[in-house]
This record gives sequence, structure tokens and C-alpha cells, in this order.
Amino acid sequence: MLVVIAIIAILIGLLLPAVQKVREAAARSTCSNNIKQLGLAVQNYAGTYSQLPALTSSTGAPKYGNYQGIILITLLPFVEQNSLYAIAISTPADTWDGNGTTVTRTTVIKTYLCPSDFTVSGGFAGNQVGAWAASCYSANQQMFGTVRAGGDCDAPQYNIGNIPDGTSNTVGFAEQLSVTAAGGGNGNLWAYPGIDWSPTWTPAIANTRNFSANAAGAFGVPQTGVTSATANKMWANSGHTGQVLVGLMDGSVRGVSSSISQATWQNALTPADGNVLGSDW
Repeated sequence: MLVVIAIIAILIGLLLPAVQKVREAAARSTCSNNIKQLGLAVQNYAGTYSQLPALTSSTGAPKYGNYQGIILITLLPFVEQNSLYAIAISTPADTWDGNGTTVTRTTVIKTYLCPSDFTVSGGFAGNQVGAWAASCYSANQQMFGTVRAGGDCDAPQYNIGNIPDGTSNTVGFAEQLSVTAAGGGNGNLWAYPGIDWSPTWTPAIANTRNFSANAAGAFGVPQTGVTSATANKMWANSGHTGQVLVGLMDGSVRGVSSSISQATWQNALTPADGNVLGSDW
């Protein structure tokens, strides 16, 4: 009997890592598909409005004058969330609160959640449960928000067809944990109004308007193997093992290792630096 129990224990010990690997592979596949959906949403938005969505505010939705909304609200119709978008824009200056019956910011969007993000609690950022639903993905401020276009609008400088470095060489979205305590961070909230309210809650990376533009600042390399306490709000980070998933402006998705050089990562984030991506890309 003891021998049988010992054999069963050994088999369980051998099986657990395999089960964990299968679960992580499934989570990574789901996450990759989510980022793919965001990329396609941007492509479809650009095709509809002949412009890219703004990181925050008024040019994000051309037919609404006083529109206060983050890019993830603007893209709702293009990720099969038309009804929620209609609720959000029923009060265009207060899109995050919706119409009073349905509160936009407390609505959990599966497409915006990575199954491997251990800082998410029931679809909410772990430090905002019941108040603001989480985003596990952040937009590249260098792509979507470098132009200051009136009020607090952070608009893109380029359209999908004229990105100088090319769509396949420029990051659009990257993973970012929903709770990021380092670098002045608080968390990632998909309906948050934007970086003028507080960059520490806004789903944005490479944010040189609020954070320093150097290797130790806005362009720090992606983080893996972090905790919510060590995850940095200025950078991409992930609950996946060994890599952070990013979506490029051509709609493709790839994993980026935390061993990537800072120069290569910065080149991938900036759409018009004219530099060739390094061999570690």
C-alpha cells in the first residue's frame, strides 16, 4: 500500500507541471487573441473614420463634440460592445459613468482581460474591486497620443497608412498588469478618462508626457516575473512566463522577452525614429 501511495504521489508530482504548462498555454492563447482583437478594432476604426483613435478625448469619436473618453471606450463598437458604447456616449462628457442605470466603468469586458493577470479580482483591478473594471492591455502613447489637440485631447500624429516606420515595426498595444505599484503607478482601468486625470490609472505605456523619456523612465523594457508591488506603471508587464505579448499596428501579435535591449524596445515604441529594429526583436 505504501508503495502504491508513493507511486501515485510521484505521478501527481510529474503531472502538475504539465497541467500548469497547458493552462498557461491556454491563457497565453486567449491573451494573444484579445490583443489581436484590439489590433483589428484599430484597423476597422481607421477604415471607418479615416483616422486612428486618440488615446484620450475629443478626436476619439468624431461625431461627438464634448467627448471625454479613453481609447478603450472609443473602440467598444469594434470589439462587439455596441450597446455599452451607446450607453457610454449617452453622456459624452462622462462616458465612464454611463447613463445611471448601467455604469460603464463597472462593466467587465472579457476582451480587455488577460487570464494570467494575477492582479485582477473578478474582472476588476485588485485595488478597485466594485469601482473600476480592469484592463490588462495598454495603448502606446507614442502611437496614439503625441499630439495635443485642444482641451485634454491626446491624438495620434499619423494614420494607419502613413506611419513612417511601418505598421509591422510599431507597437500599438502591450500587456500591462491591472495593479502596478512601482513607478508611481496605481492600476489599469479600461474606462478611465485619461492621463490628464491621472496617468497612474490610465491604460497607457511609453507615456513621455507624464513620465521621463529615458531608459529608466517611459521606455523601460517589458517586465516578466514581477509582483504587483514591483510592476512599473511606466512599462509593459505581464503575468505570463518569460515574455510580454504586444500587438503591432499591422494587427499581428508577438511575444517580447524581458531580455530585449532598451534601444530595440524604444525603437519599436516610437513610430517615426527611422531606426531598424535590432536582432533581439
